[in-house]
Amino acid sequence: MASGDTAYQRVLDVLVEAGIGSVELTLTTPGTFEALPGLRERYGDRVDLGIGTVTNSSDLSAAVEAGATYLVTPISSTALVEQATAAGVPIVPGGLTPTELFGSWSAGASAVKVFPAGTVGPGYLKDLRGPFPDIEVVPSGGVDLTSAAAWLKAGAAAVSVGGPLLGDAFSGGQLSALAERAKAFVELCASRPS
Repeated sequence: MASGDTAYQRVLDVLVEAGIGSVELTLTTPGTFEALPGLRERYGDRVDLGIGTVTNSSDLSAAVEAGATYLVTPISSTALVEQATAAGVPIVPGGLTPTELFGSWSAGASAVKVFPAGTVGPGYLKDLRGPFPDIEVVPSGGVDLTSAAAWLKAGAAAVSVGGPLLGDAFSGGQLSALAERAKAFVELCASRPS
């Protein structure tokens, strides 16, 4: 196992125990490709493990080969959407403008990531749904527990939460604090309106 496996395992053990069902491992963390197969073996069907921060074709291919169950990219690239779709792996590309988001959605993305979501806020989803009533949106960037509730109430398909959930867990922070934050997010998502 790669050196990053131990840190990933400490954090994922807590997240999975708290009921988190999907975790995006980002390529900004060294050793992600090498860690993914072992993490998939360890967590099996208990959690979907995706690869995020995919920005080019070779990283997308490596993520698929490593066994990512989904892909996330911070950019709007129809070429990446088409490549992921051809590989049979769901992809959630990022964008901010209606043109970027609709371009990725119409190219076959499973959902689109409004990034950075903190810049526009949950009311933006209502605005997008005017011309694009069926678009599936996942806000990312600047999403904390309070704004996650507002995005879910506005109709977001899911929320992508990084720092407000993980805190300092990867740098030796208290795992009990991580567990409390994770449970709060799980409860929030479980209580979302249908």
